Amino acid sequence: MTVYLDHAATSPMPDDVLATYADALRLVGNPASIHGQGQRAKHTLESAREQVASSLGAEPVEVVFTSGGTESVNLAIKGLFWARSPRRRVLVARGEHHATVDSAEWLERVEGAEVEWVPIDEHGRIRLDALAESLRARANDIALVTLLWANNEVGTLQPIDEVVALAAQYGVPVHCDAVAAYGYVPIDFDSSGLAALSVSAHKIGGPVGVGALLLSRTASVEALLHGGNQQRARSGTQDAAGAAAFAAAAARLERCDLYDPARMRALRDRLIADVQAAVPDAVLRGHPELRLPGNAHFTFPGCEGDSLLFLLDMAGFSVSTGSACQAGVPEASHVLLAMGVPESEARGALRITLGPETTEDELAHFVRALPAAVEQARAAGLADRAPSLGR
Repeated sequence: MTVYLDHAATSPMPDDVLATYADALRLVGNPASIHGQGQRAKHTLESAREQVASSLGAEPVEVVFTSGGTESVNLAIKGLFWARSPRRRVLVARGEHHATVDSAEWLERVEGAEVEWVPIDEHGRIRLDALAESLRARANDIALVTLLWANNEVGTLQPIDEVVALAAQYGVPVHCDAVAAYGYVPIDFDSSGLAALSVSAHKIGGPVGVGALLLSRTASVEALLHGGNQQRARSGTQDAAGAAAFAAAAARLERCDLYDPARMRALRDRLIADVQAAVPDAVLRGHPELRLPGNAHFTFPGCEGDSLLFLLDMAGFSVSTGSACQAGVPEASHVLLAMGVPESEARGALRITLGPETTEDELAHFVRALPAAVEQARAAGLADRAPSLGR
């Protein structure tokens, strides 16, 4: 029996989405061409834009299709920074996805940005008092604020409304990486006050290689890519087939029988209780209540997360450590370290993320297999390595 419990990494493409994708791939015509076939491709593209916009509480004109979440984040952060020159300061919450961390560090290294890392609390939520202080200091020099809607590792939901309200006092635009949150919590872009919001199709059952950046009508960004101006702030021939599949996945979000957050929360809470009963010293990480409905993230004392992942994979369960691994050397999660978790404990991380089709039976099988995997991982011990200095 193989059980997939890594939906935060990617979600399987449902049959109806795959069929839409395959049909759209048969279309011939560049959406920018003015002949009939080109215009049919354009109609497919613009219909998809309308559906994606609807799923996010946005207007179609605010949707810029991209190659995925990483490009969307890069375009938002770099584009806002450049557009608001000569402002140099970028406020970034700690514990962000590496698309944000690496973009900010690149701006710092290459463009002379002053990046300020705003601390998060022990649950992974941004410290609003620290953000307020950062905004007050040299407010006229702040280019943007950027943070996750929900942490991709520990699942903690951020106080987006409060962040936007604080930044608005100083006229500072806010970008939100909603890749992990999309499809699992309500998002209404037009009422959020955000300047920009990033999402990705494959997290909701669409294809890999398609995403979107939502840009408010008042937001101004400089483009990353040049050569055609096919979309606002982005050049390049548009992927009508990918957009159509993205829209098909987005349309499924409106069907409560498929995406039922209440059901998923109930499954998650049962899983958390069962894991803690099976392994009493397992520590739940992230906010105990303000978290994504399908996210359960634990650390297991005395275990290397990669050992747990391998053992569970051999038993037929696909999960994640939620941490980086470079050159084959395990690293403690920069998110957990930013939350104040000791490095030795952070290395024992395991992230279990549910999807719309996850069943009680699958989770019961996982919980039964977990204690033996933890016992074996503890017997293997921690890898001998120098402490990590990650964010």
